[in-house]
Order: sequence, then C-alpha cells, then structure tokens
Amino acid sequence: MHDVNNIGPRVILWFDEGPLKGLYITETVFWTLIVAAGVIVFALISARRLTRDPHGLQGVAELIVEFTYNMVTNTMGKRCIGFAPFIGALFLFLLFGNALGLLGFRPITADMNTTFALAALVFFLIQYNSIKSRGIKGYLRHFCEPYPLMLPIKVIEEFTFPISLSFRLFGNILAGVIIMALVFSGLGYLSETVLRLPIPLLEAGFPLPLNVFFDIFEPILQAFVFSMLTMSFIAKAIASHEEH
Repeated sequence: MHDVNNIGPRVILWFDEGPLKGLYITETVFWTLIVAAGVIVFALISARRLTRDPHGLQGVAELIVEFTYNMVTNTMGKRCIGFAPFIGALFLFLLFGNALGLLGFRPITADMNTTFALAALVFFLIQYNSIKSRGIKGYLRHFCEPYPLMLPIKVIEEFTFPISLSFRLFGNILAGVIIMALVFSGLGYLSETVLRLPIPLLEAGFPLPLNVFFDIFEPILQAFVFSMLTMSFIAKAIASHEEH
C-alpha cells in the first residue's frame, strides 16, 4: 500500500491456460470477497444464539442494528424502514473496505471499479423505487416538472448522480493512499539516505497522526457520507405522487 510507484491494484492471479485464459484477479476483487464474507460471517455468528440479555457479539450487533434503524428513520422516515438492512450492510461493507489501510492493504474503494459498481447499484435501486412508487407515467412526468424545458437537465441530473457519487468516494480514499505512500516513501528516504539509519526508523512513529485520519476517521466519514446520500436520493425517489 505504501509503495509510491504502485498506486493501482496489483494482479494476484493470472490465468494463462484453459477456458479462463486472459482473465486475472486483482487484490481489489480478493479483498472485496473477504470483506463481504466477513460481514456475512459476523451477522451469522452474532445472531446464532439470541438471548434477552445481549452480550458479546450479539450486543455489538444490536448496537449496529439500532444505530442503522435510527439513522434510516431520521433520514428517510418510518415508511422507508424496510431499507435499513440494505443501508446497514452497505455501511459496514464500505467501512471495512475503506479501512483496509489499517492492516497495510490497499482499500477496495481506492479502485474506481468498486465505487462505480456500488454507485450503479444505488442508481438502479433509485430508478426502480421511483417507478414503483410513481408508476411509469408519473416517473416520466417528473422529468418535465415544473416545465417541459427541464427535461434535458433532469435527465443529466439522474445520470450524473452515480458518476459523482462514485468519484467522490474513489477520490477521497485514493487521495489518502497516495498521501500515505508519499509520506512513507519520504520518511524511508530520510532514514536510509540522510540519517543513514540501518532501519527505516522514521516510518514507525511519525506517520501515526496521518494513519489515524486516513485509516480510521476518513473511512468512517466516507462510509457515512455515501450511505447518507444513498438514503436521501432513495427517499426522494419514492415520494408519493401527492407529495411530489
């Protein structure tokens, strides 16, 4: 992660023969599967033996569930409480995916493929719920409100949303990866070339404040922002015809 000359995702498996020849798996795909599996395993284990007096993993899971349901209720309203499981899963996936830097790995959201896939999922979810709540006629009509001349602007607005959402997350996480790579590269150079230390001692403690920001605070913030924007646009899309 801290190699300034290798910012992009590394290829960890390449198929040279057989029907899969030419295909490859990057570290983004690998860690995406690991993070998704980790969230699923945590949910299964924490709900395996439910008790009235929660403790251990069940207590942690109940805190997460309560936080998610309160966040969805306050942002989207009680009528949209059914989206809480999706928002909770999305938030946890983004949180752990963003925070892989704590373990020295490249965050999966520092790859444009991941962020655009998530934004595309949110985009289609918004369009589906908009059609479901308004009907086809109402869905098409809202592009021309309040004036028919608004049609091009409304269409552009709909399709730029997933692009801006994906670039916002990608840019913020990748910026942290680049900054930390530059910091570690510079400290390594100072340790080995200027101070002539036998080990890159400066890399041990000096980057700690930056690690706290880019590997702890920033992942939480970006996961929260992405989830909040998702909730806001879904709630706007499923507004009833009378409210619209």
